[in-house]
Amino acid sequence: MPKKRFDTGPGPSQRALRVGELVRHAMAEILTRGDLIDDVVTSHVITIPEVRMSPDLKLATIYVMPLGGKDEKAVVEALQRHRRFLRGELSRRLSIKFMPDIRFRLDESFDEAARIDSLLHSHKVQADLSSHPGEDDDDDAGPDGMNSHPYARPSKADDDETP
Repeated sequence: MPKKRFDTGPGPSQRALRVGELVRHAMAEILTRGDLIDDVVTSHVITIPEVRMSPDLKLATIYVMPLGGKDEKAVVEALQRHRRFLRGELSRRLSIKFMPDIRFRLDESFDEAARIDSLLHSHKVQADLSSHPGEDDDDDAGPDGMNSHPYARPSKADDDETP
């Protein structure tokens, strides 16, 4: 049994990332140029923040978000209806060995970022942050108030005590 030459690790490979970016740019070009004629798609500005490729590069999951967040499900359904046409347009624009099947998903990273932001600005977190001011001022001070680290410089208070 041959050994693997490179450990791919838990994340996507460099090739998958590169092909994902190619697909993202080509799909954004298709949507901005108006090659797809659909009332739902043409009435929205659609952003494509990410494309995730499967490890074998046979499937591309394209995450989309209509600008303003209106009619999200209708936009994703319209793109899903036209995915054969969009895959054909991608194959004309990209020169890769196998054109991956494509599927569209709603990008929820914006909602997740807003949720985390609201949590960080909540009253509980603000109260917790303000209840511990200046904790790390005297972390290294010994029982007599002096710095207990053997290689530390003497503080100004130590210099003032000399007669």
